[in-house]
Amino acid sequence: MDLNDYQRAALRTAAPRDKRNELFQLLLGLVGETGEIAEKAKKIVRDKDSDFSQWDIDDLEKELGDTLWYVAVLADYFDISLDNVAQRNIDKLAGRHDRATIGGSGDDR
Repeated sequence: MDLNDYQRAALRTAAPRDKRNELFQLLLGLVGETGEIAEKAKKIVRDKDSDFSQWDIDDLEKELGDTLWYVAVLADYFDISLDNVAQRNIDKLAGRHDRATIGGSGDDR
């Protein structure tokens, strides 16, 4: 599936942009979904001696899908295509790779 196709499909289930507090709800939803993934990772560290081969991949796929939905709808809120988000990220990482600055910290490396 093409990312922009996904974004259009995701928007069919999104609330209208002008709904009161919609941006805030989207931001909290994104944080909540990524938090669910982190919580499940924590339990693998705590309960399964960090053996990530025991991660329920079907469950992870569902949680990543929920996260992707929020990213797609949040991007659309600002008239940003998901394809552009993905391409810009790949270009940024390729530039860091070319400059040997993948490691380290800072947004503008």
